[in-house]
Amino acid sequence: MSVKHRLPAKRRFLAAAAAGAAAIGLAVAIPTSASAGTCASAWSSSAVYTGGMSASYSGHNWTAKWWTQNETPGGASGVWADQGVCGGGGGSTPTPTGGSCDYPAWVAGRTYTTGTVVKYSNGNLYRATHDNPGYDPTISTWYWEPYTCSGGGSTPTPTQTSNPGGFPVSEAQFNQMFPNRNSFYTYAGLKAALSAYPAFANTGSDTVKKQEAAAFLANVSHETGGLVYVVEQNTANYPHYCDTSQSYGCPAGQAAYYGRGPIQLSWNFNYKAAGDALGIDLLHNPNLVQTDSSVAWKTGLWYWNTQSGPGTMTPHNAMVNGAGFGETIRSINGSLECNGGNPAQVQSRINAYQSFTQILGTVPGNNLSC
Repeated sequence: MSVKHRLPAKRRFLAAAAAGAAAIGLAVAIPTSASAGTCASAWSSSAVYTGGMSASYSGHNWTAKWWTQNETPGGASGVWADQGVCGGGGGSTPTPTGGSCDYPAWVAGRTYTTGTVVKYSNGNLYRATHDNPGYDPTISTWYWEPYTCSGGGSTPTPTQTSNPGGFPVSEAQFNQMFPNRNSFYTYAGLKAALSAYPAFANTGSDTVKKQEAAAFLANVSHETGGLVYVVEQNTANYPHYCDTSQSYGCPAGQAAYYGRGPIQLSWNFNYKAAGDALGIDLLHNPNLVQTDSSVAWKTGLWYWNTQSGPGTMTPHNAMVNGAGFGETIRSINGSLECNGGNPAQVQSRINAYQSFTQILGTVPGNNLSC
């Protein structure tokens, strides 16, 4: 399988520049424009930030290390430096006191602290149960709860604790995880693929189910640049994925088994093994992985649930048996990334996992690295 993650040209350049500075011993000063005690202006996905500029996000102040736009603080890019927890000022909205029920309208992207009450566009009130950077109150039941106000008194309403349909990721949460995804990677395709491996994200406690879903999607995000790439981008590699020593050879053509789908399935023997397990002739029809969303997702789930790769267990077993997210990395690309092989790539996966568990309202657990 293909395990290389390719960054956009601009980010490759910036990352290389930063690495170059470190390599020659340059000290890079990162000034801050807001103390950890007071929140800076709320981070905006449309704003341009240059090195040293600050923004608040998810109850923390963050400082940009270099030029950035639409890269979430705390995300996989590493462009933002965490300056610590902040509170008050900087775009957070206080909850009115007294007997008034005239609460401010919710604003996307505005930092809200625990206890803040807002009025949503559906006319209902919601109270923040955890600090958050403006998550939609109707999507995140971890960060918001319905709120009832009558004069000076108010009674919180019980929150929904799980998503309907069994799968612990709602379509809205999926879209929040992958705001720039390729339209090929549909939520409907993912839901349709779940029947192939019913134990996936459906084993153990609600926490474990959410952790496994987040772990799978975090690794998928890393492999595909945030579900942007459907096929491997380096076409020069395409002819290399034909192992002619196999008795069945490469009937679809020597250059037909390049990386495709959410786990970038590659090599003729992997297409055959996945196809045999799924009851789909992928050896003769590898293009199905890039033309059928459900098939693509099934190949990702096939690897996750049945293959140990360079690790000692399947990623599914790692998550449901408490081995931790780090062991999923080892099973997917441990020979190149783990044990100090490529710590930046490992951290990229960890960052995505932590972000996704937060969206799902759960904790990441232990043993995050490999």
